[in-house]
Amino acid sequence: MPSGEPAERAGAAPGGGAGPEDLLALVARGDERAFGELYDLFAPKVYGIARRVVRDPAQAEEVAQEVLVEVWRTAGRFDAGKGSASAWVLTIAHRRAVDRVRAAQASADRERRAATSDTPYDEVVEAATARLESQQVRRCLKGLTELQREAITLAYYGGHTYREVAELLGSALPTIKTRMRDGLIRLRDCLGVTVG
Repeated sequence: MPSGEPAERAGAAPGGGAGPEDLLALVARGDERAFGELYDLFAPKVYGIARRVVRDPAQAEEVAQEVLVEVWRTAGRFDAGKGSASAWVLTIAHRRAVDRVRAAQASADRERRAATSDTPYDEVVEAATARLESQQVRRCLKGLTELQREAITLAYYGGHTYREVAELLGSALPTIKTRMRDGLIRLRDCLGVTVG
């Protein structure tokens, strides 16, 4: 792109005073001066469209730069018989901005699905872990005295209170509490649970 003043470009051949269609024809032949004029003419409009569609100023600037680079690279595809240069450039701008929004939405949707989806592998691991833990608890329960095992089973698996367990087993409440406390300590040690 040229670094000269717009006044110098405006008066200089070949793009001086040329319309957008003529500038595009010159850009298609690789004329950097013509592209500079075209850039000055369309950059604010392209940015405005991108800003309205993507809303984020930084994203809009990126889209505008991508559009103007695309105009530079594809100027030879412009066909004046199908519409004006302005319509062609602004259509590219709108399409790029919409594509950016769709890509961002698709990415957000993928992340949301990935964060909320449970894979069958995880379910298998959870089921296997639960089965192993259940087997270990049963093994540890076998290491308790009969009164401890019955009291803990009634309380934790049957949902009974200390008083109900004492009545069901025909034992005094303090005895049941002591046996359950001792049984739970033995279970904790057997299961390797650390209290911290």
